[in-house]
Amino acid sequence: AKVLQTYPPLDRPQANTYLNLLGQSLAIFSNRPETFGGYHFLLLDSDEVNAFAAPGGLILVTRGMLFCCANEDELAAVLAHEICHVEMKHGLRAIKQGRLTEALMVVAAESAKQLGSEELASLTRDFEASVGDVVMTLTTSGYSRAQERDADAAAVQLLRRAGYPGAAMITMLQRMDERLADARGLGFAKTHPSAKSRADALRTV
Repeated sequence: AKVLQTYPPLDRPQANTYLNLLGQSLAIFSNRPETFGGYHFLLLDSDEVNAFAAPGGLILVTRGMLFCCANEDELAAVLAHEICHVEMKHGLRAIKQGRLTEALMVVAAESAKQLGSEELASLTRDFEASVGDVVMTLTTSGYSRAQERDADAAAVQLLRRAGYPGAAMITMLQRMDERLADARGLGFAKTHPSAKSRADALRTV
């Protein structure tokens, strides 16, 4: 909900149905084919070239990213990369450790009895702040370089298992590098390492 305040959904039912069909087809080949709420894929009405993976399996792709893809193989590479962020629980790691520890201590202390109003208020604050940590990572600071490289390498394996060419990951990054040359820090360029550096690292894989 916080992300959608900045990036409104794209009202194109057929396009969203296609995105979900492709995404679900890839997700079953991942190392984490099921999440608590299941995988859900949604197009965002934005020219930015970007995509986001929230911890529970909600994957958001901008219209700009969709138009950056030359074919289904490259869109599959984008989705595979985001699925691998979910698989590796990168979004959950964005939550500050101190905040998570505090929340777990409250849960542990109150597990044998019903939560009182003070403890519930504390948990609510911790949860809201945790959501803020994740949103900040997705839309502003981005995942770490190591996390991006890990997701890229895992995405290549996922693509191959699903019957797509692993090389689509590199052609996608090359295309983004060309498209983002004049992005001036917006979208993907703001939240990810350069597409060129990621493609270079991926060639060794």
